[in-house]
Amino acid sequence: MSKQIIEQFYASFQSKDWKSMQELYHTEATFSDPVFQNLNSKEVKAMWHMLLTASKDLELTFSDVAGYDNSGSCRWDAFYSFSRTGRKVHNIITANFVFKDNKIVSHLDSFDLWRWAGMALGLSGKLLGWTPFIKNKIRQMARKNLAKFISEHPEYR
Repeated sequence: MSKQIIEQFYASFQSKDWKSMQELYHTEATFSDPVFQNLNSKEVKAMWHMLLTASKDLELTFSDVAGYDNSGSCRWDAFYSFSRTGRKVHNIITANFVFKDNKIVSHLDSFDLWRWAGMALGLSGKLLGWTPFIKNKIRQMARKNLAKFISEHPEYR
């Protein structure tokens, strides 16, 4: 069942169907990645809604889907233009999931934030993207954008 949930999640992601993605999360879900850290269920649902409605040219692929009793994983590749700079990004992500009641209760995405910063921010990201200062600035901006989105969408409050 976990493999099918992962495949359904990424098929919905490919078609930018954030509502179907949201339905796959448990009410106790958590999400974390190098940018959006320690999100609760409402925040992760809002994050996908925000990212998919803002994306103009997102394309993604997924592969190496593995499913076990209550966990699973896959690799996914995202191709898009970063909205602040217009720069092209190819992000390579490893996703790990834990399931409860046939829903995603824990979702952890891992990727190289320095590599991402180099693509999204250009030279400054390449030169300084490894520093805690730049990483924290990226995280703060993402959190601020998410908080603004949530404030504008009462269903996530």
